[in-house]
Amino acid sequence: MQNTRVTLCADGKYRWTYEMSLFKNPTIFLLIWKIFFFIFLGVFAVVNISDFIKWGPEKALENLPVLGYLLLGMTAVVGLGYLIYAAIMGGKYIVEFEMDEKGVLHKQTASQAKKAKKLARATMAAGAAAGRIGTVGAGMNAQRTEMYSEFAKVRKVKAYPRRGLIKVNTRFEHNQVYAAKEDFAFVKNYIVSRCRNTKHNP
Repeated sequence: MQNTRVTLCADGKYRWTYEMSLFKNPTIFLLIWKIFFFIFLGVFAVVNISDFIKWGPEKALENLPVLGYLLLGMTAVVGLGYLIYAAIMGGKYIVEFEMDEKGVLHKQTASQAKKAKKLARATMAAGAAAGRIGTVGAGMNAQRTEMYSEFAKVRKVKAYPRRGLIKVNTRFEHNQVYAAKEDFAFVKNYIVSRCRNTKHNP
């Protein structure tokens, strides 16, 4: 499947398909890494606060190198898991978009969504069996194969032209809109002009 140009359909909605290489574009890897990073940071903060209360600031400072090692180990594990994910998905992330005056919908194609949900369930089962809450949480997050952003609720828009990515963030959800080089400026300007309650980072 190839990228399709943004097309205005009879129902007044713009539609297009975007195919991204999971090996060349780091966006999905960075998203997964951030999820695990904040989980690790939360757990570390709880442990460190406990040590600070019990043993004082010196003990808390001694834990900092441990965080560094944990982050290195986490990055290695996430990297390996991502490579497995990319291989299962055929090295591609294929998404369909629908956009009109009210908002934009991002959804994986039916075949990819089916694979992603199976992989997410397997990840959750493995995490539960190992007693790893972070892995279970990542699996639950991966089950979601579509997201809708209502422009009136968007708080921030940030564009990354080199990655073909436009981040459309509400208070609690971060959507990722992709567009080919030929249509990138149009899609970005369309979104920005309709998100009246947002700050835009070009």
